[in-house]
Amino acid sequence: MKYNHLFGPVPSRRLGISLGVDLVPHKVCSLNCIYCEVGKTTNLTIERKEYIPLNDILSELKSYLDNDPELDYITFSGAGEPLLHNGIGKVITFIKENYPQYKLALLTNSTLLYDENVRKEISEIDLLLPSLDAVSEKVFKKLNRPNSKLDNNKIVEGLIRFSKDFSGKIWLEVFIVPGLNDTIEELELLKTVIEDISPDQVQLNTLDRPGTENWIHPVTKNRMEEIAELLKPLPVEIIAKFQSRNKIRSYHKDVEQQIIETIKRRPCTDKDLSEMLGIHINEINKYLSELLHEGSVTFHQQERGLFFRAK
Repeated sequence: MKYNHLFGPVPSRRLGISLGVDLVPHKVCSLNCIYCEVGKTTNLTIERKEYIPLNDILSELKSYLDNDPELDYITFSGAGEPLLHNGIGKVITFIKENYPQYKLALLTNSTLLYDENVRKEISEIDLLLPSLDAVSEKVFKKLNRPNSKLDNNKIVEGLIRFSKDFSGKIWLEVFIVPGLNDTIEELELLKTVIEDISPDQVQLNTLDRPGTENWIHPVTKNRMEEIAELLKPLPVEIIAKFQSRNKIRSYHKDVEQQIIETIKRRPCTDKDLSEMLGIHINEINKYLSELLHEGSVTFHQQERGLFFRAK
């Protein structure tokens, strides 16, 4: 069966062997973050609806999971915000009832957790990986560029409320962008809010490969360590890519080679590679990040986006 809404398993440093479930098309999201590696948001919305037919998603999951694959997690992620799909609760229930041996993870930008119905729909997942990059409205708007109807105070409140009732684990990601949310003022605001959320882990991240805006640059390892120290005694870890992911079990050298052979012939964007190789754009970007880290690949900016080429 050809899978249109499942991808991977992807080489994930955090989740090991993770099967991705994409619930919305590229790029339907409630934010247009300046660092997003899968490109600019084309549908900036907070409208929840059945963006992809629910039955199509359930059919693909049944076909894949009936083969009893080895997985550490089934992860709701993709090239947009998963909580925008109004059937996510039904997908969670379907997996929990039919394939209870698998753990469920959800990557979310947290923007819809102010909605009590959304919080109830996802209450059965095992691991929530929400993001929270800024507390002040000013930095939130500059960094995350939200849908105009979003209020960051409500987002923070929703995240705190969810954390109080949730029995699973929460790994909160904070993406650091120099000059925006790495100031003492913003970090202190974040620390206060994170203490209220009380996550199991606070995961600091920074630019892995070029994002939506080419003026952004990554935070140095030393600065990340300083920020981690400032946030203590919170349980902080740095997940930014200062080490390779190619030793992860789900990292496939054949996929890496396919990418290299393709961009040897001509430079391609991540979207080009995704379409040509039939591999989800999130998975493509994991491999591109590794190849950039190794120095096997370079890139240049053009009107249509970032083009990657083999060295």
